[in-house]
Amino acid sequence: MKKMFAEFKAFISRGNVLDMAIGVIIASAFGKITTSLVNDVLLPFISLIFGARDMTALNLVVREAVMDGEVVVKEAITIGFGTLVGTIVDFILVALVVFAIVKAFNKAHEIAEAKKKAAEEAEAVEEEPEEPKPTTEELLAQILEEIKKN
Repeated sequence: MKKMFAEFKAFISRGNVLDMAIGVIIASAFGKITTSLVNDVLLPFISLIFGARDMTALNLVVREAVMDGEVVVKEAITIGFGTLVGTIVDFILVALVVFAIVKAFNKAHEIAEAKKKAAEEAEAVEEEPEEPKPTTEELLAQILEEIKKN
């Protein structure tokens, strides 16, 4: 049992798990925002285009509810076209945002790789051994030899 607890502790302690947990929390909050945007802002416009008072008016009722006074005996059977349209719009918005995030991440990754490659190339140029410069004594010796030849 201690070994399993130690493994679990090591698993939880890794940065990847924490990053993933933060991502899930942010994604659920973002999902609520997009759902509200779709249901409260976009769908009223879509229902206006279709001439319906709301998106539930686009639902197809297959069987009406059977009522006994105020008690529902059999529930109504409906095909929720309005709900489907709302869910599709919600999905498209989320997919669009995820696409933009991935595209930005990939662009940032390309820029970082290009900078890293440029730094490596600059470092390689700096590391090329230069021809050793002659010391003062060697220069004087060469001058003296030239003078002796003349």
